[in-house]
Amino acid sequence: MEARDIVIKPVVTEKSTDLISENKYTFQVDLRANKAQIKDAIEEIFKVKVTRVNTARVMGKMRRMGRTEGKRPDWKKAIVTLADGHSIEVFEGL
Repeated sequence: MEARDIVIKPVVTEKSTDLISENKYTFQVDLRANKAQIKDAIEEIFKVKVTRVNTARVMGKMRRMGRTEGKRPDWKKAIVTLADGHSIEVFEGL
């Protein structure tokens, strides 16, 4: 898998924005990716040193439009802790 296939997009929520002060960044990643692949992909894309990766599977919610029921897709979240002195500029304006 390519690094750009593993990291899908950054997750920007109130909670993830608060974690930036602790040098932790949150990303949506491929469901099949493991922690080692996520670490290598983040280091390759952003040129930073990753010290820790925490992952969580987020289950999609049930949704209704009138009488039609559907389900949002499941996805995987990765919270990446960077070494001291490293940061990711994409998040810096938040």
